Amino acid sequence: RETAEEVVQITAVQSVLMKDLERNYPPTPKEVLRYYCQITQCFYNEEYSEEELLELAAKIQELYDDELVANKSQEDYLNDLTTEIANMKQNQYTIASYEISASTDVEYFVEDGRSCARMYCTFNLKQTGSTGTVATMEQFVLRQDEEEHWKILGWDLVE
Repeated sequence: RETAEEVVQITAVQSVLMKDLERNYPPTPKEVLRYYCQITQCFYNEEYSEEELLELAAKIQELYDDELVANKSQEDYLNDLTTEIANMKQNQYTIASYEISASTDVEYFVEDGRSCARMYCTFNLKQTGSTGTVATMEQFVLRQDEEEHWKILGWDLVE
């Protein structure tokens, strides 16, 4: 007997791409950064089609401040992204996990009359064949747009 129910496995990439940012934008800097990290993990850890890569790239750019997006042409952005992904995969690195600052550790400030937030994220990278992980900490700055959505303005590696 056939059942009408069929179990559909959703990949991590599909799960991330299903988020509708127009209707359901992450409400806090921490949630924006969590979604950014989920997309970043997909870039480095998952298998995906060329089309899905473009969709992921478009999705992550929805989290970016307009000023950050304006820094590069779309072509340069995609070239840099695919080069970075290729380098990580060639060196057999994946993102084992990530840790985002606690909500209480988010530093809020105002710059040029706009609300901003500064916070940290640690990515734990694992290299195939090695037992440990390598931690890299990055400092993110987010800024609220006209719709009061927190957008990533930029980030830097913390030495």
